Amino acid sequence: MAKKNAPIDLIDSFEKIPTKIFASAKDGSAFAAQQIAALIRSKAEQGSNCVLGLATGSTPKSLYAELVRMHREEGLSFKHVIAFNLDEYYPIEQDAIQSYHRFMKTQLFDKVDIDPANCHIPNGTVDKEHIKQHCAAYEQQIADAGGIDLQVLGIGVNGHIGFNEPGSSLYTKTRLTTLTNSTRLANSYEFANMSAVPRLAITMGISTILKAKKIVLLAWGPTKALVIHQSVEGISTDQVPASLLQNHDDVTFVIDEMAAAELTRYKSPWLTGECEWTNKMIKKAVVNMALKLGKPVLSLTNTDYNEYGLSDLLVEKGEAYEINLQVYYMLRDSITGWPGGKPNAVIPAHPERSEPYPKKVVLFSPHPDDDIISMGGTFQRLHDQGHEVHVAYQTSGNIAVTDEFVTRFMDFAVGFEEMTGADATKSKSILAEARGYLENKKSNQIDTEDIRNIKGLIRRCEAAATCRYVGLKEGQWHFQNLPFYETGTIEKKPMSEKDVQLTIDLLREIKPQQVYCAGDFADPHGTHLVCFNVVLEALQRIKTDGDKWINDCWLWLYKGAWQEWNVEEIEMAIPMSPEQLMKKRFGIFIHQSQKDMVPFQGSDSREFWQRAEERNAATADVYGKLGLTQYAAMEAFVRWHY
Repeated sequence: MAKKNAPIDLIDSFEKIPTKIFASAKDGSAFAAQQIAALIRSKAEQGSNCVLGLATGSTPKSLYAELVRMHREEGLSFKHVIAFNLDEYYPIEQDAIQSYHRFMKTQLFDKVDIDPANCHIPNGTVDKEHIKQHCAAYEQQIADAGGIDLQVLGIGVNGHIGFNEPGSSLYTKTRLTTLTNSTRLANSYEFANMSAVPRLAITMGISTILKAKKIVLLAWGPTKALVIHQSVEGISTDQVPASLLQNHDDVTFVIDEMAAAELTRYKSPWLTGECEWTNKMIKKAVVNMALKLGKPVLSLTNTDYNEYGLSDLLVEKGEAYEINLQVYYMLRDSITGWPGGKPNAVIPAHPERSEPYPKKVVLFSPHPDDDIISMGGTFQRLHDQGHEVHVAYQTSGNIAVTDEFVTRFMDFAVGFEEMTGADATKSKSILAEARGYLENKKSNQIDTEDIRNIKGLIRRCEAAATCRYVGLKEGQWHFQNLPFYETGTIEKKPMSEKDVQLTIDLLREIKPQQVYCAGDFADPHGTHLVCFNVVLEALQRIKTDGDKWINDCWLWLYKGAWQEWNVEEIEMAIPMSPEQLMKKRFGIFIHQSQKDMVPFQGSDSREFWQRAEERNAATADVYGKLGLTQYAAMEAFVRWHY
């Protein structure tokens, strides 16, 4: 019985779909896996099959990994499971690297004891004239199995579920459908280039999905935050297909904190009940209000606070004038031209320490160009201001080099040998073999080790040239080639002990006072997150081992080609002049293999230098709108306490 006069929890009062939020995708996946496992076991005890609807893509990978673990370690059996997959590209061969047939086999089916006859996936090889019959038969198979007991879903950035794009009717069934350009762009990282992404797909319809007895939708990362907000708190509309799930009686969204960022309970918690007014929360509330109203922070009034729902803040902290000043000073103090700390100066509110000077700095770059793209201005400034800067390139980045670019370099190598008369029989043999492979390469083939090495060499040469351009000397750049990355495919291995140990060894060799690391987890390949976890694990282990130097080592996170920090999160902002911005651009241009359209570029068709400049200019513009000095561009950082 509820306690009399107990306060009502209004934290989720704006949400129309039950939403469970977890600290990480791993935690959320563990929760979802428990729900699935309990249903499988319950059905088995009743002597009946458990019919699961399954999704593909990067989102459910951690869910399937947890189910596989439960099968191996806890005896979870899939003998009485019947699986129906949501969708498949069309046309596509079943053994193609990007096919969902192959995905389900490698992620789940081949690793558990499910009967292959119980694994149903739409067929991307059916003749077009037989598609309608195939789709009708798929619907009948679901009905014959007794309907779907639990449907797992992901969500696209445009709100699609399965491949039901915006505009899909509530009454749609399994069918052939056209993919929107935004969906094809979002999925282009799986293919060699945009033109290779199929334009069609077979998908269960929204009506088919809504017939499932229970639905669990998973979403991870900041790129999903806006569409989660629209689906959970917005109106039910076919323009955001996931919002139609508001019409289901038993649906749960399972998301991580980054995907929850736009929900009212996270973005504006003061609207959902009592709020603890920390400095960070005050800054967030006032900055968001100022940007929404289009006013500088120092121009906000008591009336603005009351109308924006911040009357409680006025009651607790006093007049708008005093609060405005507090927030203005926090923003002002985050701006500095001295990312390594200003030497021989005592500035208590400065983001970095003045001492020691000069500092040893390690800049971790997940790919061989993230250093210059993400923090090229800061990188150059640290070197110019006398700090000892080291760059650690964590992966080879070889999958992001086109076959055509390899051919160009091989032509140069052969021409150079002919011009100089060099005796390089072995090199010619390797190049001839590589050329022959590329000429006959099929879409489902993984590059040979030689090809991957050539691609990795191309990127290493570009990275080294960038370091020389900044002014670093030999020995100040390090190619780690972390093993988790070296699979030759988009799919990477989990972080390993060797990855961590390589990083520990490098850190102990340099003993830095500053470490910069990618905090950009919107990277569609997942490489940045793994690289961050490797660095964090290495730092934590060194600290546990009692190395004294680690106590003076600060960790700063930058964001890269995929997104930027919100201004209320920024703890250090490094301004750049137009000349410094141009110098950064030329540094990015050194990475010729990544110019123009490159493989696995993600959903943003701009070149990396364009993304960087527009992102840096936008950050500076926000500071200007808030009433701070207007700079040409800014690079932003957040400190991570480990």
